[in-house]
Amino acid sequence: MSVCSPVRVGICDYGVGNLRSVERALAHGGAVAIVTDDGERLAACDGLVLPGVGAFAVAAASLRSAGLDDAVRAFAASDRPVLGVCLGFQLLFSESDEGSGGAGLGLIPGRVRRLDASRGKVPHIGWNVLAMRRDSGLLDGVADQTRVYFVHSYAAIPDDPQTVIATTDHGGEIVAAAELGNVAGTQFHPEKSAVAGLRIYANFIARCAAPVRA
Repeated sequence: MSVCSPVRVGICDYGVGNLRSVERALAHGGAVAIVTDDGERLAACDGLVLPGVGAFAVAAASLRSAGLDDAVRAFAASDRPVLGVCLGFQLLFSESDEGSGGAGLGLIPGRVRRLDASRGKVPHIGWNVLAMRRDSGLLDGVADQTRVYFVHSYAAIPDDPQTVIATTDHGGEIVAAAELGNVAGTQFHPEKSAVAGLRIYANFIARCAAPVRA
């Protein structure tokens, strides 16, 4: 890709996404954001964002019915960057017990479980601090203890703790961000997290601009 070419980031539209705020955040970072439910258009992009709000089982079924589950898996298999946000982050995992449950994309081995009421208020809503667990280019320039915005009742539990790049505390530790190779995600909403969130999208765009690894 020419250094002068705009970075094209596909936003996967499967009917349950927080699309426009993600689109604006990507545009702020200088990317051409393409909101689409067309797998071929997504396949032509440099990076892919899987947003989402709502219930896991409904979202997973929507992805499957549109054939977008295979499109996202194929994109990830091409070694181009994939970013899941909130429910989209949870869909990166293998399965969830939300509602009737169901299978996720399996791009990060692990499961999604409901937050126990013993932790405090569920859903977990509002600004909370990040605790950085390991270096990641996705969070480059975001300081430890930065506040970001969460809205969720379920949380991911990766099989491999080494995939966790940041946590937060809500009556106990919650995985706030995880990464496995070219696939990453945040439980919080970067597009609602002010300057820090815009930095995360800018970092993701920079990843998308890099040459595809062999």
